[in-house]
Amino acid sequence: MKAPLAVLGAIAALALLLASVYTLGETEQAILTQFGRPVGGVITTPGLHAKVPFIQTVYRFEKRWLEYDGDANEIPTRDKKYIWVDTYARWRITDTLRFFQAVQDERGAQSRLDDIVDGETRNAVASFDLIEIVRSSNRPFTTIEELQSVGTGAEPVANITTGREKIAQRILERAAKITPEFGVELTDVRFKRISYTESVQQAVFQRMIAERKRIAERSRSEGQGRAAEIRGQKERDVLAASSVGYKGAQELKGRADANATATYAKAYGRDPSFFEFWKSMETLRTSLDQGSTVILSTDSELLKYLKGDAGR
Repeated sequence: MKAPLAVLGAIAALALLLASVYTLGETEQAILTQFGRPVGGVITTPGLHAKVPFIQTVYRFEKRWLEYDGDANEIPTRDKKYIWVDTYARWRITDTLRFFQAVQDERGAQSRLDDIVDGETRNAVASFDLIEIVRSSNRPFTTIEELQSVGTGAEPVANITTGREKIAQRILERAAKITPEFGVELTDVRFKRISYTESVQQAVFQRMIAERKRIAERSRSEGQGRAAEIRGQKERDVLAASSVGYKGAQELKGRADANATATYAKAYGRDPSFFEFWKSMETLRTSLDQGSTVILSTDSELLKYLKGDAGR
């Protein structure tokens, strides 16, 4: 009977001992509460610590920087373009007691940060045109897709006076003034992603398609003009080459005719009667076919060469 009681006593003593101590890691800080109220201040020293068992409760909190990742919200810009804006930030607990009293834990802090960061983001986005939110400088656009991404077509793009980074800094400054109320330090608010709503996105896509068609039509027109210019140049070159060839042919023909005439004249000068006979025979040969009938007058030059010596 004594042995079981001793075992039970040992177990109870061990449970009491375990309930009387707790440990803190290097990245943790803690608050003890007694009947729901904080007692003893903030404990930040790592190691083993004591507490009143079953009466005091330990609440642990992070010392490190924590991540805030908000949900995307649909927000209108000053120029009435609806966009989805997704933000993120870094925060940490600086006043643990106030943090515990104000939001209780990290989940409560995330909920409060949603209200504060989202609210300041909405106010900032609604105060600027879309191009100010998506750009940080006046760097020239390098592609038509960049130009279309900010909702502009061929119209001039406005100069950036504030820019995306400064708008994010403005959100941080305004939100950081509120977060100390619940023991939180906020830093490094950034835009994680900015995208169009579905309706605006479709309108932008249609504008991009129309712009691409306009560029294609301009390219086709320029190509057709260039093709017409090349064809015209080709016709001019062909005509010029033909003219040069015709001129050369006529010159050759003229020289040949002159040589032939000179040859004929020389031959005629040597024996006029033979030349006349030869030309007459050549004329008859080229003019008459076999079986042809020719009627010649008695005084024809050709007839005298067809007569015999008796004149028949």
